[in-house]
Amino acid sequence: MNIHRRRIHSFSFSFFLAVFLFCAGVQDAGAGETIRINGSGAPLEMMRPLIEAYGKTKRGVSFEITKPLGSSGAIKALLAGAIDIAVVSLPLQPEDVAQGGISRPFGRTPLAVVTHRDIRLKNLSTRELEDIYAGRTKNWPDGEIVRVILRPREDTETKILKSISPGMAAAVAAAHQRQGMRIALTDPESNEAVSGTPGGIGTAALAGVLASRLPLNVVTLNGVRPSRKTLADGTYPLAKEILFATTGKLPVAASQFLEFVYSKRGHALAGKYGVLVAGSGK
Repeated sequence: MNIHRRRIHSFSFSFFLAVFLFCAGVQDAGAGETIRINGSGAPLEMMRPLIEAYGKTKRGVSFEITKPLGSSGAIKALLAGAIDIAVVSLPLQPEDVAQGGISRPFGRTPLAVVTHRDIRLKNLSTRELEDIYAGRTKNWPDGEIVRVILRPREDTETKILKSISPGMAAAVAAAHQRQGMRIALTDPESNEAVSGTPGGIGTAALAGVLASRLPLNVVTLNGVRPSRKTLADGTYPLAKEILFATTGKLPVAASQFLEFVYSKRGHALAGKYGVLVAGSGK
């Protein structure tokens, strides 16, 4: 368990160190305006290629991104003035709007079922997934022990997973009650835990899988592969929303960056990382 935690912390630190070093390089090249961004793990990972592309055309801007606070934490930080932009998976609550919060939809990315790369599995049915989470299926076909990586009970990913079926809702609830289950707090931690655990299985936003490039096996669900296309045509049922939240005090540099994010080029880049941009239909 300690080894796995060290791996998780190492991955999270390495990712955000890489972002920091990239941003520091951009800052040295220009006037030094800083855009502070935080949010949910997978949407934050999606920001990496967007930031890199923007930095090639806007050399006087740097980005400050720390360990993901999650949607709720980032919204609180935004309203407190600690960050400029929150990229989140939850809509703002009425009280957030009353405090000056403004949100704008960006798109959706499939929430995929993923396993350790050595699990040679292409597809799972809803019933098979229910059996895995309920603990009725204890071994993979090759004999490897099934090790489920959970997310916290109230996380968006947990709620989406439970929405598959009443049986899945009961199975996830049962998994949370079993002793010794591993719970990953953020998207990057979950992806690292699954990829680093023999027999591991969990869920992951496709945008995070593609951006992180971790060696994960993405499984089809009831024969349908998670993708922008299957999300658009309605055949794949599980999706994680991506929204950008700001306040009326948005700095000029941050406003210009969001213009790029919502531009055709920004949409195209996000699409390469598994995001179905709102209104694109493909």
